[in-house]
Amino acid sequence: MTTTAYTPRPITPDALAQLRDVDDAGRPCVAYVDPEGGDPLRCCLRAVEPGERVALVSYAPLRRWAAESGAWPGAYDEQGPVFIHADPCEGPARERDGYPYSRAGALRTVRRYNAEGRIVGGRLLEIPAEETKGFDAAFDEAFADPEVVLVHVRAVEYGCFHFEVRRDA
Repeated sequence: MTTTAYTPRPITPDALAQLRDVDDAGRPCVAYVDPEGGDPLRCCLRAVEPGERVALVSYAPLRRWAAESGAWPGAYDEQGPVFIHADPCEGPARERDGYPYSRAGALRTVRRYNAEGRIVGGRLLEIPAEETKGFDAAFDEAFADPEVVLVHVRAVEYGCFHFEVRRDA
């Protein structure tokens, strides 16, 4: 078991309940059974298993964070596709090995935000062979800037939001 220095955060249960009704683009949730599996679930931070009932919804992570924090991200408010279980699930396993969706050689953006919800930097991360150490170093670098309060990890290929990490309170 590889422990992480930072806690990857899934989509919250309250947000999931809303997304299972209407997504952040205003579209109704459409559930389906995935025969193949493999796509990344943002509710429990693991891959879809074949035969699971899921939905692909539009999610605006910065908008939702801003609503709870009082920030105003303005034009930085993005929304994009994420996979979730179509029905409530138990969320991420308490014991996990490394960061979610971590595969050596994969490219991720590690985008940094300040307390107002503005982008204050970021970097491209090619996940190294020692995956957890690579993410830990990227988050250490991000939070070395005292202005950074939130980091989003996204896939480079599709720009999909994977997970967020927050500065420890």
